[in-house]
Amino acid sequence: MDFEIAEEHRMLKDLVARFVRDELTPLEAGVLAREASGQGLGIGPVEHARLDKVAHDLGLFGLDAPVDVGGSDLPMVAMVGVEEEIGRCVTPYTLPPDSPNLRMLMQTVDERQRAAYLAPYVAGKTISAIGISEPGAGSDPAGMTTRAVRDGEDWVINGRKIWISRAADADFTILMAVTDTEKRARGGISAFLVDKGTPGFNVLRRIPMVGGADTYEIALEDCRVEGWKLLGQEGAGFAPMQTRLGTRRIQMAAWSVGMAQRALDMIVEYAPQRKTFGMPLSERQAIQFWVAEAATKIHATRLMTYDCAWKLDQGRDVRNEISMIKWFATEMAYETVDRAMQAFGAMGMTKELPLAQMQAKLRTMRIYDGPTEVHKWVVARNLLGTRK
Repeated sequence: MDFEIAEEHRMLKDLVARFVRDELTPLEAGVLAREASGQGLGIGPVEHARLDKVAHDLGLFGLDAPVDVGGSDLPMVAMVGVEEEIGRCVTPYTLPPDSPNLRMLMQTVDERQRAAYLAPYVAGKTISAIGISEPGAGSDPAGMTTRAVRDGEDWVINGRKIWISRAADADFTILMAVTDTEKRARGGISAFLVDKGTPGFNVLRRIPMVGGADTYEIALEDCRVEGWKLLGQEGAGFAPMQTRLGTRRIQMAAWSVGMAQRALDMIVEYAPQRKTFGMPLSERQAIQFWVAEAATKIHATRLMTYDCAWKLDQGRDVRNEISMIKWFATEMAYETVDRAMQAFGAMGMTKELPLAQMQAKLRTMRIYDGPTEVHKWVVARNLLGTRK
């Protein structure tokens, strides 16, 4: 067994680490100040454009995208290291394009869609969103009620979606809808490409989330989509959707490792300097145990995540592993950040340090793309053979 990261992947990880250190981390203070003042979590368009240029010049666009559309076709194991480094900083920035939607597109596009959607997306020219969740449906895609019905060569979609990131800004949204009410998740769910500004695609409201982020609720009201914008085969949208969800869950596990490592590094740096009752925090057994436990769990989570990514690259069935790392990584990082906040005392409660923002992000990550309890249930159900 070889536990070494390939040299080219390690060099990429180091390059991203420098990008985070030199470009993203200096923006943290401003990001935190804006969020604390109620202006939301984000960076301005000018700054975002500058970061895009720097990332592009460094060769960090399209890392896991196909070569024929300008990507580098890197495996998932390489992306774990990339996402771990991105996770260490709270400045919100995604190296274009966002991998989950990218991988769903890669699995499904035809030649026309490849030119119209995939290539511009890889080049960083477009922004995407995805509409899966619905009010009342929760984590059960089989409970989806949004319908797409054929009308000549087109499709007409009606329904409602919620918790969509970037819905108001995305150039196109990958929209999941039921095309066969009898089959549903077993051959009755399809995916569609819906362009911004399409009549009947209505953004109802912006939903402020914990930590200054936003999601949106949308309504589809006789939303007409041209037939060629059916993504993949009719009724075959469930499997690509799972590819998308699985990619995000591995990404979240890597982010969690990055955040937990950042929090642990902060404790290790701070504990010898801070004295309480005449003794450095680093000599307190409680702090020592927190450090030891965090280091051990981070190490375990990192290995689990790389293991899952490697198996995925080998074409193996990793449904259990993906559920394991999604819940374990987010819960581990949340505990580690919480203990860092405790170690920093009152300063840990401020919005001047990145810890509170990391905790808020992790709190939402423990919910979206499947809450902890659902993923535990999936693992147990698969092992116990209780799936019906």
